[in-house]
Amino acid sequence: MTQETFWIAAAVLVLFAMAFVMYPVLFHRPKSRIETDLRNQNLLAYKSRLRELEVEREAGILDQQSYEQLKDELAGSMLDDVPENAQPEKRIPGRRSAVAVALSALLLLPTGAFFAYQEWGSMGQVEQYLTMQEMNASGADQVARMSELADQLRERLEQDPENIDGWAMLAQTYMRVERYDEAAAAYRRLAEQVTGDPASSAVAYGLSAQALFFKTEGQMTPAVRGAINRALALDATEVNSLGLLGIHAFSQQNYRQAIEYWETITEAAPNHPQIASIRGGIAEAYGRLGETPPTPVVGETTVASAGVDLRVSIDDAFKEQVPADTTLFIFARPAGATGGAPVAVTRLTAGALPADVRLDDSYAMSPDATISAVDEVVVVARLTRSGSISAQPGDWQGSVTANVVPPNTEGQPVELIINQQLTN
Repeated sequence: MTQETFWIAAAVLVLFAMAFVMYPVLFHRPKSRIETDLRNQNLLAYKSRLRELEVEREAGILDQQSYEQLKDELAGSMLDDVPENAQPEKRIPGRRSAVAVALSALLLLPTGAFFAYQEWGSMGQVEQYLTMQEMNASGADQVARMSELADQLRERLEQDPENIDGWAMLAQTYMRVERYDEAAAAYRRLAEQVTGDPASSAVAYGLSAQALFFKTEGQMTPAVRGAINRALALDATEVNSLGLLGIHAFSQQNYRQAIEYWETITEAAPNHPQIASIRGGIAEAYGRLGETPPTPVVGETTVASAGVDLRVSIDDAFKEQVPADTTLFIFARPAGATGGAPVAVTRLTAGALPADVRLDDSYAMSPDATISAVDEVVVVARLTRSGSISAQPGDWQGSVTANVVPPNTEGQPVELIINQQLTN
């Protein structure tokens, strides 16, 4: 639906409404005309009945006396219906004026509605909504079109800067088309519009920092640092900012500081969508320090839970093919499940293999889905160069079915060997 379509539809509705106004004006029959028609009908009825009486008299059905009596009665009835002194009512002027008023309304109403809607209506928001819908419907192969629509949306938002949803959509779209400078600017505008909610404003500044971080390919520039500082000044636990600081510290081999930043996230946002990756980063940082991560890595409780003890290794046939920095995901799903989120997940690198790992509730992605709540799991170990937990052609993986056992259970760990390479 375009602006032209909107106005065409509006014009049709206005014309339809005006038809109800114009019809009685144009096709109304005046009272005098109605009364004249009634008198004419009565006269015709009188003449018709009089001829019938004459025919009956000539045929001998009525004698002269009866004929005269019925004729007098008919004449009296006619005088009652049509008085001899009846005069047509004077035509009251006004119909011509009513027609003029209706025609004027027909011309002025659509024009007035147009200018009133332009002044006080919400056409801008309608256009923004339609633009956002079209951007959402665009596929990955339509980056140029999405970029064009984003620019159109930005122009409309400049005229309606208080549209919070519009700024959020604009920033996300610029991120999708990798226009990171514009995305950062849109997130800053969003932050300015939600100053009454410090937490939301902090998130917007954190996302702005993230966009600039992507733009500089991971460089902690003054602009990135400035956005992070504004976010943390509003909320010291803003996860996007802490995540960037952790990544930067890790890249500078400051593993201890990276652990501090990431552990703050796990404490402040235990249900964060990327909590598994964050915990994997913590474990990797401990590994780089030559230390064993505490169990649990973070959290309010140190009580051990039921889980699975594993010894993860890679088949000799693949050892020379897998670089040491290849990401390793180890995750467990309930046995028999065809999908859904893992009940436990951790991340290491190929260089850590072979490794002894215990998957328990400290590696849960959600407090509502824990490994201790099931009896049996399928554990998958996947090496991926893409860094995504989703399976990709060329990834190496292995899997094993294991029972979930109480903590401190004696016995040998379950052997999990990465022994196949995915082809599709």
